Amino acid sequence: MYKTPCTRLAGLVGVNAKQILVQNVAQCNQTARSLIQLHRRDPSNLLTYQHLNFLKRQYVAKNNSELHQRAIAKPAPALTIVDERDDSIERQVQRIPTIDPVVTDTISQPEDVTSKAQPGISTSKSNTEDAEVQKDAMSSTAGTSVETPHVHVETEEAREARLDRQWKEMKVDVADLPDIYAKLAKIKLTALVVTSAAAGYAMAPVPFDPLIFFVSSLGTGLASCAANSINQYFEVPFDSNMNRTKNRPLVRGQISPLHAVSFALACGIPGVALLTLAVNPLTGFLGALNIFLYTCIYTPLKRLSITNTWVGAVVGAIPPVMGWTAATGCLEPGALLMGGFLYSWQFPHFNALSWNLREDYSRGGYRMMSVTHPGMCKRVALRHSVGLIGLSTLAPVLDVTTWTFPVISLPINVYISYLAFRFYRKGDRNSARKLFFCSLWHLPMLLLLALTCKKPRRDPEDPAPPPASLPLTLQS
Repeated sequence: MYKTPCTRLAGLVGVNAKQILVQNVAQCNQTARSLIQLHRRDPSNLLTYQHLNFLKRQYVAKNNSELHQRAIAKPAPALTIVDERDDSIERQVQRIPTIDPVVTDTISQPEDVTSKAQPGISTSKSNTEDAEVQKDAMSSTAGTSVETPHVHVETEEAREARLDRQWKEMKVDVADLPDIYAKLAKIKLTALVVTSAAAGYAMAPVPFDPLIFFVSSLGTGLASCAANSINQYFEVPFDSNMNRTKNRPLVRGQISPLHAVSFALACGIPGVALLTLAVNPLTGFLGALNIFLYTCIYTPLKRLSITNTWVGAVVGAIPPVMGWTAATGCLEPGALLMGGFLYSWQFPHFNALSWNLREDYSRGGYRMMSVTHPGMCKRVALRHSVGLIGLSTLAPVLDVTTWTFPVISLPINVYISYLAFRFYRKGDRNSARKLFFCSLWHLPMLLLLALTCKKPRRDPEDPAPPPASLPLTLQS
């Protein structure tokens, strides 16, 4: 009863499919013709398929390796014609101010028979006079309503306030240049770089030469100033979006970009020349390599990948190696150990700093671990904090310090590891702030302890100590 032959069912399905196709063919042909006409009209630009009804999003085609997107022009406001004969539209009429009536003396006249006899004529005449008086009043009101436009006179105080809010070229005062140069060179960061280089020089197992020490520290400081200046030159549009860097000299326009680049060249060229000619070529090469890594690798990588943190750690680890090579003239395991201290220390230091600056880095467009990989940021800080304990134990193995150094440095290494563990567990601003401030005093303390536990230098000219003498006679 309810069964239908397969041929009849197939025929019904085919008829329905044919009807659907016939209905859609017209729409498809119209869409294809519109696309062809659009391409013929402007074939050079990209095609935007906004007019397709079945697309809920806007798709943009790419042409000639450039991305173009054409916005629909804003429609002009339509003018509505109002029929004055339409009584349903209310017209706003300016209110006429009331006019005080003028008091006049009225003379009473006796009643006249003729006035009583012609009441209609007198009434019409009075109505006509009233209409004429009303027309005159309206014309006089319309004439007086057109006032002269009000001219705003700007006071001197308002003009100065308006000019202060505008962008203007700032004139450089010679007395302000030292402060500007200090900000351009990041003087605090440069002082840390010079201190770490001096620690590497002091830990080298060679006699102390004050002249070489001074020249190497000066050259390292000049190279750091050049790298920091070029870094700020490249990051002006991004520093302006961050609260931490929006007051830098180039962002505020205190000096021109040409002035900043000239300052960087004036610092970088003499710095590398001093390290190469007055110290040794290896130290000069490391100084030039550090400038290159910081400006050409680390700076653009900050906006591309989180690997910029590891590259920045290598940049920070090179200065103590430069100090060691300035003293010895060769690259030894002790130099790599000093660089390892700086390399591992930078992760808890910078990761804790960047954790509380995540909003700033997001506005600047920087890809930091604290922004894109917060879990990794905490793990890496903890891992390298614990790694400082292993590096301190490796120092006496490499014959750099005595075995006293791992013991006396253990408390500060355990404390920074504990703070890194709290930062890993909690991940809040308070734990990050404590870890950052601990890193500020941890590195100077670690380098000072390493210097006090430095293994005494043994000159090759000194004769070997005689062996302990054995007793020649024995008591019977």
